[in-house]
Amino acid sequence: MGARKFTIKVPATSANIGPGFDVVGLSLSLYLTLRVLQPDRSSDQPYIPPLLKYTGEGAEEVPLDAYKNLTTRVALYVLRCHDIRSFPSTLEIHVDNEIPFGRGLGSSGAAVIAGVLLGNELGGLKLSKERLLDFALMVERHPDNVTAALVGGFVGSYLRELDAAATEAASVPLSEVLPEYPPDAGEDWGLNPPLPPLGIGHYVRFGWSETIKAVAIIPRFELSTATAREVLPLEYSRKDLVFNLQRLAVLTTALGQSPPDPELIYEAMKDRVHQPYRKKLIPGLPEVTSAITPTTHPGLLGICLSGAGPTILALATHGFEAIAEDARAIFRKTNVEIDWKLLTVVGGSVVE
Repeated sequence: MGARKFTIKVPATSANIGPGFDVVGLSLSLYLTLRVLQPDRSSDQPYIPPLLKYTGEGAEEVPLDAYKNLTTRVALYVLRCHDIRSFPSTLEIHVDNEIPFGRGLGSSGAAVIAGVLLGNELGGLKLSKERLLDFALMVERHPDNVTAALVGGFVGSYLRELDAAATEAASVPLSEVLPEYPPDAGEDWGLNPPLPPLGIGHYVRFGWSETIKAVAIIPRFELSTATAREVLPLEYSRKDLVFNLQRLAVLTTALGQSPPDPELIYEAMKDRVHQPYRKKLIPGLPEVTSAITPTTHPGLLGICLSGAGPTILALATHGFEAIAEDARAIFRKTNVEIDWKLLTVVGGSVVE
């Protein structure tokens, strides 16, 4: 087999989109890109571990050891589930990342999907999109980000109710799916990972009006998903659940209509399941989401927390700069600086 080069591109994602907590996601035009060189090598040469290079967002904090980096650990998990013990020798992977870490733009979901696609390519496995998603869901247990990153667009997803055996298989602790490799791990270490059941996650792509862009308002601090989940209650009132269900039922169609209706969408992007509880973690969140409306800012359709935050996502057809700069002024009152990016909704991951 001769030397081989390929590129994997995985988009950023925004999950929840108002009332769709753990249900809907959007793929956005920031990318995690892997450029992979798989050199030709004769079998009599000594094995050389992968060389990992990393540029862009998070370059100073990402481990460059293939047995510690999330993307390559996921790739190795996929390979070992197909009886391929190790990475090809002298493999080179150059990662370039545009997705900020810990900001609610799906950085970990993108890393997981990149790993699943990398394992699929290196092993020549030819897995279906549905099976790729199964592997991703063994690592990232919430389907919204990874599904949007894989298939692209505006996507709704759910985890299927599995039978007892499959439920147990899908509930294996993450420490067993992606074990921490000890320093003295030999070639035979961790060779029997838990296989994902078939068909864990199911999804549908909704329509999306091409006139709608996303303004990502990105505060300059990180917020871990774990921290953002800890503040959520274990139980909700029927009134709050009905509030969200009503709006989600409208929103999934409203964002596909042209021209989009600002009055309809703004109200349909309100939420009572996660945003009210996370406002204490994000100074300025209530002020931004209440002060920036279609009336005050022509072109705005709706505004919400992106994923677990702290990024705020404003969907709009025009007037992008006014929305972002007024959000900056509001955040400054709480001593928080922001960056902002105008993004489009894009297709899913590609391998070229």
